[in-house]
Amino acid sequence: MSQRLFKYLKNSFMGIINSFRIKSIQFIITVSFMFITTLAMVFVGTTIYNRISNLAEQNAFINTRQIIDQVNLNLDYYLRSMLETSNYLDNIIYYNESIPNEKLTEQMNVVLNSRKDIVTLAVFSSEGELVAGVPPFKVKNTVDITEQDWFKVPLQEPANLFFSSPHVQNLFEGQHNWVVSLSRQVTFNKDGKKVKGVLLVDMNFNVIDQLCQKVSLGKRGYIYIIDSKGNIVYHPQQQLINIGLKRENIEEVLEHVFGRYIDNFGGEERLVTIQTVNYSRWRIVGIAYMDEIVGIKKDIGNYVLWISALGMLIVISISAFISAKISKPIKQLEKSMKLVEEGQFDINIDVKGEAEVAQLSKTFNLMVTRIRQLMKQIVHEQEAKRISEINALQAQINPHFLYNTLDSIVWMAEHEKSEDVITMVTALAKLFRISISRGKNIITVREELEHAKNYLVIQKKRYKNKFEFEIEAQGEVLDLKTPKLILQPIIENAIYHGIEYMVDKGFIKVSVSIADGKLLYQVMDNGLGMEPEVLNNLLINEPKSKKGSGVGVKNVHERIQLYFGREYGLQIESELEEGTNVKIWLPIVRDENPEGLLHEKNDKAV
Repeated sequence: MSQRLFKYLKNSFMGIINSFRIKSIQFIITVSFMFITTLAMVFVGTTIYNRISNLAEQNAFINTRQIIDQVNLNLDYYLRSMLETSNYLDNIIYYNESIPNEKLTEQMNVVLNSRKDIVTLAVFSSEGELVAGVPPFKVKNTVDITEQDWFKVPLQEPANLFFSSPHVQNLFEGQHNWVVSLSRQVTFNKDGKKVKGVLLVDMNFNVIDQLCQKVSLGKRGYIYIIDSKGNIVYHPQQQLINIGLKRENIEEVLEHVFGRYIDNFGGEERLVTIQTVNYSRWRIVGIAYMDEIVGIKKDIGNYVLWISALGMLIVISISAFISAKISKPIKQLEKSMKLVEEGQFDINIDVKGEAEVAQLSKTFNLMVTRIRQLMKQIVHEQEAKRISEINALQAQINPHFLYNTLDSIVWMAEHEKSEDVITMVTALAKLFRISISRGKNIITVREELEHAKNYLVIQKKRYKNKFEFEIEAQGEVLDLKTPKLILQPIIENAIYHGIEYMVDKGFIKVSVSIADGKLLYQVMDNGLGMEPEVLNNLLINEPKSKKGSGVGVKNVHERIQLYFGREYGLQIESELEEGTNVKIWLPIVRDENPEGLLHEKNDKAV
């Protein structure tokens, strides 16, 4: 918009205000709203009209990129699934006994039957001999396997996978399927020795063809795929390519890994978009014709101009109508605001008819209501904050505990205690898996007991069998719901403060049962016990353990009561030199969302 037009509108607006010298809110709002709206709509309409060509072009670029990315995603997913299949086959081939054997053939048949897009699976020795394959086809005598790229490349580059271009499978007698081959180097047992070979997975090309054939870029646009050497993997007009009636500017495409550019090919401007597929390094090339993009730009430009003009008229009309309805004084609003200032929040302005401050009154009512809600929400937020802090503590893994566990594993490995290493690593992995629980705070009793068992296994190995343990549970409680990580802090206390300094061998028993209509955990040890003063203050002001997970007994007690109420939590019994028995009382919960009990409790508190 020109500066002259802006100055004209501004001077007209100020002239109207000064000539009438009216201080009416209704009049000022009407004129101001109309002026600002007209100015904004003229500016926006002019800007959109001038820039619509670039925006439409960018939209076409983005749309083309999204289509190419979607094709890339589909191909990436498909090739990754084939990679996972080859990884699985590589693993079973490596660990199979001397090959060939019936077990390997059965396993390969299972893979072949589960994937309808796989044509053949075969394992060849480094000399080109067929070691195992399904279906059991016979290799043609006229084929020299050792001279084919799919065989040579994996042996020369064992760390890489080889994806071939589409071809007719000519290795086996009676087979002429149109396939894409995936090959890799494998290691297998033969006559008691580990030898190298090549795994061949032939994929039906129809799958890739179906992924691409429905894609179009405008009325005439299309996509095609080439490999890293420029060979065409897929083209919607493959027959025309083969007989020489159509060609593509592949040399220029090979100079780009990804991105877009505009070329002039065959007398037409084309938008060329390129994306590279993972694993195979194939290039997906999208071809869109610029004349279609320019036509769309013109249509959109005219449409936006008409919409801008119509919108400006509508907005001006609505603004005049609304401002005409704003006429009443704001004394009632002012009076109500003073009451709020004095601390009265139970008021509500009842404004009848069309008022000058009707919208302000409505906003004021919403504000007062919101204040009341916020005052109630404070209680919820405080408890939620405590829950968040507890969850943060719950998620901590003390570096000292992890370091000592890993140090013990290293020591065992150095002393060739492989079984102990496996036990420790397995227990640590299961411990972390249940600790994470995919972000869930509520798990089953079965999982909580499994977590406690793995923790006890680790600690027993670390303390060189200084204690024994026993876990006992009624069958009916295993599928009940429980907050996670409530047993580990109790067991930590039993080990670090009860058993670690004992002369005799310690014993820890964990049991779960239903008692008095509640779920009852018990953690009993024969450790040193606690003095009455320590026992009385344990759930009030407990120091945080520097050895354990950082989640103390007091924390467990508070977390349970925040979830389920004051009638649940910890009950501790202990005598010096006799041991300690910690009872954990919880409600019987079978629902997947026991946090509902917490919400109900908080509502009653408010």
